[in-house]
Parts: sequence; structure tokens; C-alpha cells
Amino acid sequence: MSEHHANSETPSHKTVWERDTLERLAFATLVEQRASRRWRIFFRMAWLAFAAVVLWTGLHKGGVGGSNPSQPHTAVVAIKGEIADGADASAEWVVTALRAAFEDEGSQAIVLQINSPGGSPVQAGIINDEIRRLKEKHKKPVYAVVEESCASAAYYIAVAADEIYVDKASIVGSIGVLMDGFGFTGLMDKLGVERRLMTAGVNKGFLDPFSPQTKPQRAHAQTLLDQIHKQFIQVVRDGRGKRLKETPELFSGLFWSGEQAVELGLADGLGNLDYVAREVVKAEDIIDYTRHDNVAERLAKRFGAAIGEGAVRALQAMPVVR
Repeated sequence: MSEHHANSETPSHKTVWERDTLERLAFATLVEQRASRRWRIFFRMAWLAFAAVVLWTGLHKGGVGGSNPSQPHTAVVAIKGEIADGADASAEWVVTALRAAFEDEGSQAIVLQINSPGGSPVQAGIINDEIRRLKEKHKKPVYAVVEESCASAAYYIAVAADEIYVDKASIVGSIGVLMDGFGFTGLMDKLGVERRLMTAGVNKGFLDPFSPQTKPQRAHAQTLLDQIHKQFIQVVRDGRGKRLKETPELFSGLFWSGEQAVELGLADGLGNLDYVAREVVKAEDIIDYTRHDNVAERLAKRFGAAIGEGAVRALQAMPVVR
């Protein structure tokens, strides 16, 4: 009887011990999960706070340089690279920087630091018009300083300055307009490829590289180019005035060295940024007003790119019904 009773209690103690051990393990796992969740929340909140601080700093600091209004200085706005919508040398960005430079009471003059092969005549025209408007409004002189290149649309902008300074080896000019493309019709005939282009309007596809170009279409495009070229020439004449020594080649699209540009009246003299600030403006302190991406804008662009990449991957992973 006693032996039977002892045997019957042994499994009971073992069961209790196993249950107790499992409960402790489950409780420890639960505690660990809660701690892990708290740390995840903490790090997420920390990153969110960091992003908020960066965004606030970026938005309040802005992307355009500034100065102490009581300190006289030479204001610089750089125009570098292609002049195009969405580029660093777009009208939106350059005009924003110009307004900040003109409105600062400490700026004695504005210097356009140019190194560009050209670009959009529309963007250049907007910048040229705004420079002339701001000069009239604020009564401050504007100087252009050319580094390696100031051609085509870049020169369109430069002529809005009161004076243009170049390096003797700078490339200046290229006063002309072009429209380029390719034509593959002959190659398609040799390969036996048929182009199937449907349009509503007989001239709708006249810039299509796989379709033949008619004489009336070519004449129409040439008329547009000639009109824009005349606008360009007039802007140069208005900006340079009697300083220009006009020759048949001056408005032909040719470009010249900086030394030749001075002789032709396309530029006023040789000099770099420091020279102009020191000797012409008489304000050696130089402050750059060129607009750049601030930290918040760079983060926003990267964040947007990451979201876009994630969306593409999600779409690629979706099942397709065929």
C-alpha cells in the first residue's frame, strides 16, 4: 500500500516541476520580447526625432547663403553646368539666389561666376530678364566672371551684367541656336524595317527620327531657329551696346578665346573672381549665395528614391494574370 502510494506521487512531482519550468521559460521569453519591443520603439523614436531636427534645421537655415547686412561684401551667384529646368543652373535656383544677393543690404555688387557650355534659351532668358529687373530695383552693379566656358545660353545670361571679365583662355561666344537629332530612314530601308506611326495632324511627327522630313517641315523648323537667333542677337546688342565690334562671324555661332572676346567687345577685360571683388567692387569679402541642396532636401530626395525603388520591387513581385 505504501509502495503504491509512493509510486503514484512521483509522476505528480515531475509534472509539477515540468509545468513550473515551462512557465518560467515562457515568462522569460515574454520579458525578453517586451524588452526587445521597447528598444525597437526607442530607436525608432530616436531616428524620428533626429529626422525632425534635421528637417527643422534645413528648412529654417535654407539653401541660399546669407550675410550680416552691416558687413560690406561681394555677393557671388554661380552658374555652372547645363542651363536647364531641373538642373543646378535652372532659372528657379539661379533667380532665388539672385534675389537673396540683391536684397542683402551688405552686398555691394553681384558677381555671376559662370562656367557653362549653355543650354535652354528659355531658362537663360528668364535669368537675363530677372537680372535686369533686380539691377533697376536695387541699383546695384552686376559683373560676370567667366572661368573655362561661357557659351551660348550662358553668354545670353552674361550680357545682362554691367561688365564681363574672362580668363585669356576662356571659351566665350557661340551666339547661335541649334536643334539636333538623327534620321534613320535610309538604314530602315536597307534593313527592310517598316515604321508604323499614326498621327492626327500631318506634321505631328515631323521630328520623329524614323520618319522622313519634308521640305516644308524643315523650313518651319528653320524659321523657328532663325527667330530665336534674332532674339539672342538683340539681347547681346542690348547688353553690350557700342562695345561690340560686329563682324559677319560674330553672330554665326563661332566661339573665341577670352583674349579674342575682349578684342571683339564680347568681354571687358581679363580677371578672376578675387580680382573683381578686390579691384572692381572694392569689397574683398566674398559671400556665396548660390543655392545648394540643404541636408533636409538631400534626405528627402534619398527617401523619395528609396520609396520609389521599394514601389518598383513591390510591383515586380505582384502576380501577373496572362
